[in-house]
Amino acid sequence: MRQLILDTETTGLPVTSGHRIIEIGIVEIIERKFTGNDFQTYLNPERVIDPVTIPIHGIKDDFVSDKPKFAEILSDFIEYIQGSEVIMHNAPFDTSFVNKELELLGYEDRLENICQITDSLPIAKRKHPGQRNSLDALMKRYDIDSSKRELHGALIDAKLTAQVYLFLTGGQVGFFTKDEEGSQMGNASNENIDYSKRKIIHVNASENQKKSHKVHTVSYTHLTLPTNREV
Repeated sequence: MRQLILDTETTGLPVTSGHRIIEIGIVEIIERKFTGNDFQTYLNPERVIDPVTIPIHGIKDDFVSDKPKFAEILSDFIEYIQGSEVIMHNAPFDTSFVNKELELLGYEDRLENICQITDSLPIAKRKHPGQRNSLDALMKRYDIDSSKRELHGALIDAKLTAQVYLFLTGGQVGFFTKDEEGSQMGNASNENIDYSKRKIIHVNASENQKKSHKVHTVSYTHLTLPTNREV
């Protein structure tokens, strides 16, 4: 089954207080290899961001004011995740926020009806009983490099969660940079995957946005991935 690792950033806590999603990041893994066919978008939450959360993710109200609302990316999001195994670390957190967005739109299905949900936190607790099993603790335990993570961001956290998950479930990590993907991923049993039929929301940060937030932002252009995934 196609595996996706999903992470979100939100306006605050808890979801029952009306907090909303401001970023979704999803990483695709097939046969324990990163494909590069990822999904990321910032969202206009239609409410203010709790100032307490800004030092965590660095996302401010003015940054998301011109971003799409969840309703505008719903069809792309559903198409991307439908029928896949979606892995999250502490899945109830992200699931509750996604389900609230679906509920607000009057969407009948919930995330668990659209995809298969796997929580990596119970897996970590079974493998490391009595130890800290937060994402940060697991990255340290498995010596995963997080030096590029200046702030929490949904896409970078999804990539880090994916690496943790691969260690938890077998120790093999197929993480490659974009420059390495062409040669490495092409030899990783992915040649039979038809990427030409997949559409993604492609991450493409402007220089000003990189400086203001230090993480990727999104342009809402649907791209058809070529079979060699050089996008």
